[in-house]
Amino acid sequence: MSGQGYARENVAMSDRAMTDKDVLAVYDLHKHYPLPRESLFREAGRVYALNGVDLRLGAAGSLGIVGESGCGKSTLARLVMGLEVPTAGRVEILGRDIAAMQGAELRHHRRHFQMVFQDPFGSLDPRQKVGRIVAEPLHVLGGSDAAQRAEMVAAVLEQVGLRASDRDRYPHEFSGGQRQRIAVARALITRPALIVADEAVSALDVSVQAQVLNLLRDLQEEHGIAYLFISHDLGVVDYLCEEVAVMYLGRIVERAPAKALFAAPLHPYTRALLEAVPRPEPGRRARMVLGGSVPAQTGRGRGCVFAGRCPRAAARCRGEEPPLIGHGDGHFAACHFPGDFSG
Repeated sequence: MSGQGYARENVAMSDRAMTDKDVLAVYDLHKHYPLPRESLFREAGRVYALNGVDLRLGAAGSLGIVGESGCGKSTLARLVMGLEVPTAGRVEILGRDIAAMQGAELRHHRRHFQMVFQDPFGSLDPRQKVGRIVAEPLHVLGGSDAAQRAEMVAAVLEQVGLRASDRDRYPHEFSGGQRQRIAVARALITRPALIVADEAVSALDVSVQAQVLNLLRDLQEEHGIAYLFISHDLGVVDYLCEEVAVMYLGRIVERAPAKALFAAPLHPYTRALLEAVPRPEPGRRARMVLGGSVPAQTGRGRGCVFAGRCPRAAARCRGEEPPLIGHGDGHFAACHFPGDFSG
């Protein structure tokens, strides 16, 4: 199915029109990366990282993106942040197409969306003191003097559970959890409407993860921030996010409120992900076993992207791509036989 066809099938999910309450709207987003030419006489290949993604996220909402490594989660994050330009489709933040903005206009709009990266050790400049690191977005935006920036840095450090005096220290003087709090403070200082968190707690110990997640929850309640939370950890997503979207090979194959998705998944890939989570449950039913391995993203065949690994795949699955359609109560799945795990 073409990108345009995929988008038409997703009308029910995205409504194709951003409302005043939406912070983020993603329309039919594609991202393809060219591969090096193997021959002068052959066209260069491509990696199809994203293939027709539609999303909407409202104010103070939280949407988790889950899936295996290489499914397109981080590519989606980079496109939402405007760090890369989409091959097709668009990303709107507070009603503005970020790919259509450049220079000062884009820098000014960036105050509304910030990012927390995965590695709290690599995302902070070790040569700069914490005060300078946290104030960096304010330097880029301009419009504030040194005294104002110092006051804002002190306030935001205290908000994330650090001391105002910590602004005079260097990142190496802090633990991993404290460094991630510094990263959150840097993202929070512009009072954004949206924070994109790409595996923001995966590098932390479990006890520290809980502290950072509780911090994110508290900040959301206080400031009404919307989170696009990207993670491979289903437990973390279940704790923090109201909705969950499951990605496979650059497509969303299921989206639902978190409670509904974890209780009754409709797509076989989602069920396989959930059953892969270790749980001490005697007498637990047999797990769904997936065949094969994740295929390369260098081609776009016909049919369902999951058909080659799905134990329930039929002839229709191999010849016809299933649209992402609704099954009631905000639950969407791209499967010809949703919820049919029998046999």
